[in-house]
Amino acid sequence: MLHRRVSLSQDQSVLVTLDRQANVMLTDDLNFGRKKRGESYTYYGGLCKRSPARIAPPNAGNWNVTIDFGGTAG
Repeated sequence: MLHRRVSLSQDQSVLVTLDRQANVMLTDDLNFGRKKRGESYTYYGGLCKRSPARIAPPNAGNWNVTIDFGGTAG
């Protein structure tokens, strides 16, 4: 799993370039903490089968971009 915390305005988006399919998720800090603890959480994005993946936040703020390769090497 790869993680990066970013600050985004509402008119910005995250662009992730991949060489294989992966789950690309954008979470706020509360939901990222829930994900780390293994609890239910809400995210934007999902399984990306084609690159690049573009995800726009619903509002400005600090966001966590997580790329999960499902147990395979990233």
